[in-house]
Amino acid sequence: MGHGHHHGHGQQHDHEHDHGTASALPAAFDTSVPDEDLTPEQQSRRSLLRRAGLLGAGVAAGSVLGQTAASPAYAATTATTGGRRTGGFLWLAGDHHIHTQYSSDGKYRVVDQVRQGARHGMDWLVITDHGSATHAKIGVGKVNPDIKEARAAYEDTLVFQGLEWNIPGAEHGTVFVHPGRGEVSVLKQFETDYDGSVKNASDSTPANEALAVAGLAFLDEQVRRRKVKDALMLANHPARRGVDSPHEIRAWRDATDPGRQIAVGFEGAPGHQASGLPAPLGPARARGFYDNNPGANSFAGYPLESYRTWGGFDWMTATVGGLWDSLLAEGKPWWITANSDSHQVYADTAVRGPGGDFNANGRYEDPVYGGRIDTTQGDYWPGQYSRTHVGADGFSYAAVMDGIRAGRIWVDHGRLISGLDVRVAGGSRWATLGGALHVKNGTNVTLTVDVALAGGANWAGFVPKLARVDVIQGDVTGPVADKDTFTAPTAKVVKSYEIDKSTGMVRLTYDLGRVDRPLYVRLRGTDGNRSGVGPMGAAVDPAGPAIDVVGDADPWRDLWFYSNPVWVLPS
Repeated sequence: MGHGHHHGHGQQHDHEHDHGTASALPAAFDTSVPDEDLTPEQQSRRSLLRRAGLLGAGVAAGSVLGQTAASPAYAATTATTGGRRTGGFLWLAGDHHIHTQYSSDGKYRVVDQVRQGARHGMDWLVITDHGSATHAKIGVGKVNPDIKEARAAYEDTLVFQGLEWNIPGAEHGTVFVHPGRGEVSVLKQFETDYDGSVKNASDSTPANEALAVAGLAFLDEQVRRRKVKDALMLANHPARRGVDSPHEIRAWRDATDPGRQIAVGFEGAPGHQASGLPAPLGPARARGFYDNNPGANSFAGYPLESYRTWGGFDWMTATVGGLWDSLLAEGKPWWITANSDSHQVYADTAVRGPGGDFNANGRYEDPVYGGRIDTTQGDYWPGQYSRTHVGADGFSYAAVMDGIRAGRIWVDHGRLISGLDVRVAGGSRWATLGGALHVKNGTNVTLTVDVALAGGANWAGFVPKLARVDVIQGDVTGPVADKDTFTAPTAKVVKSYEIDKSTGMVRLTYDLGRVDRPLYVRLRGTDGNRSGVGPMGAAVDPAGPAIDVVGDADPWRDLWFYSNPVWVLPS
């Protein structure tokens, strides 16, 4: 069964990429740089790594792959050559969904979001102001100097320019490109020609759905013509309004050549994670602002519970045997991420500056002190709660984009864990997240997982404790006859591990046996505070995330991590 993706399938990771100009390790990661030479943000980053046990010697040696392959170690445990890891990946935390004063519902300067992201441990960020006629005409060009200034001021944080695309016929999506001379012109033309708001193409019609696919093909063409080095699209909050139908998601995934796929995944967990905090100290809305009901453009097949989050995660991801598993069962890449969707931060004291005209200027005036703590907002700063960890070949824009496209991604909330190292091995070969292990039919295959537990307090001021890790497995059954399929009957939790320690490393092993059919495995972990029988029943998921209560969902008391899959493909 073909997988359609070919990263990290062999015994070692040896392909080459152009990683751009920024290839040295960030200063916080480089132990040859003394603490006193670091900026305050770099010192904060280094202290986070130290507390998590991810800085300095000794971590990689304890990982499943030792010194020779991917480990949860962030720095200084494997040799580097020109910014490349000679053994293992550099795991870089980031956020691909962030708004600024250039969004009609935003407030902060670019540098505010980048400063906060750096403070909260982010290595890469994507600025994604809303697509609109005003943004297409003014904002996409006007924000670029601000992004360049932030790149210069925070050189240890990779800052991409993107936009939040109003996908024709569907919801929103992050679109971003590799920095360079064409970043503004390509994004501007894309937004002008293919944004659902700009083109009045929001309704769920075949013509609008075709326009979305054409937009992805346009981005692919810009990469092929070398207008930009790379471009990616990730669908945002896909189940929030029920308008991202299964056939649309499949169409985006398949719109371009698998070797340079543009649409590569969706938010496994949306932003706005503070929005469910109860009154009077919170907005008392639905977590993720998932408080919608079916509308005229919604896909009729989705159940009512799909319009809510489950343990902070989107229903498409949280349902074992659900839509995400149905995509993975086709044997094609489709990845999950998590991010802040930061617009207006919970308990912030800033307000928009007075005066100005957004429609005329394409931006709001710089924020000013508002004189009160605002508890009606539902967002966190980038990295304050949600993190997307990408296994990169080095510290560069191209390496992050390569890692995302390859699916070397795991996500967590509230710093539940510090690191995750996954290997599926058999027949003297191995594969890690996003990869596929090709073995002879009947080869004995073993999953080995190293988890670096929380190494210190999170941003809510407590040390989270991992209670359980679940292994989820499903068969690869091939392309679906009905493109609106959103179930995978063979996917289920096959093993659960109770975690009985709170610091250091935990190693878990699971024997898949002699594999005689194509399959995949993925991981999920929880603090154990809230769980329930999954939507597909106890035989499929006996203790999955529980549906979040509207108006009473404290995100810090319900923490999860998820990994992307690894395939096993016998032949």
